[in-house]
Amino acid sequence: MPDSEYRDIRKLALFSQMADEHFTSLMRGAYVQNFPAQVELITEGEPSDFLHVVLSGSVDLFSVWNGRDSSMAIVRPISTFILAATIRDAPYLMSARTLEKSRIALIPSQDVRATFDADGDFARAIVSELAQCYRSVIKAQKELKLRTSLERLANYLLRQQRRAGGGAVFDLEFEKRRLASVLGMTPENLSRAFKGLRPYGITVKGTCITIDNQAEIERFAKPNPLIDNFSA
Repeated sequence: MPDSEYRDIRKLALFSQMADEHFTSLMRGAYVQNFPAQVELITEGEPSDFLHVVLSGSVDLFSVWNGRDSSMAIVRPISTFILAATIRDAPYLMSARTLEKSRIALIPSQDVRATFDADGDFARAIVSELAQCYRSVIKAQKELKLRTSLERLANYLLRQQRRAGGGAVFDLEFEKRRLASVLGMTPENLSRAFKGLRPYGITVKGTCITIDNQAEIERFAKPNPLIDNFSA
C-alpha cells in the first residue's frame, strides 16, 4: 500500500488513536485495488470477508428484494463500509457497487476482529462509529416515516446546498434516478416533486439546481438537526 494511502487511512477516526504496532499489524494483510464503475464489490447475504475503505471515487450501498433495487446510502472518500458485519462476523445486509472509477482498500475482517480484542482505543473507536451509524439510520427512518416526498426532496436539496458550499446554484451529486431511490421514491414521483417545489423558489435544469427564494424553501422544508444532521 502506498505511504500516502496508508497515512490517509491512519487519519480516520476509526484508526487514529490505536497503537502504532496494532495499526501496522492490521495493515499487513490489507491491500488496495482499483475498480471501474458499476462493479459489485460485495453482495448481501455473503460472508463479510473484508472491511472496505473508500480512498477515491464513490460507492452505492444498495439492496434488492423481489425484483426491486433500492439505494440505501452513498459512500465517499475517505470512509469505511460495512463495519457492523465485519465486527459481528455476519453476512452483509447490503450490496455495494462502484458508481465511478474507485480506489478501495480491503482489510481482512478477521484481522479487524483480532485487533478489536487487542487494542482498547481501537475498540472504543469502533463502538463510537457504530453508534454514529445507528443514529444515522434512525434519522433516515424518521425522514422516510415523518416527511412527505416533497418535504424529503426539499430537505435533501438544502443539505446538498450546504455540502456544495451554500450558494444559490449547485449540482445534484448524482443522477435523478439514483436520487429517487435514495429518497424512497420512483423516478416519476421525483419528477412530480421537483415540479411541486417550483412555487417555493426551486428551478431545475438537468442536474443543476437554483434556489431563488432561500427563506421560502426553508419555511416549507422546516429542516431539523435531529433528522438532517447526519454527522452528529
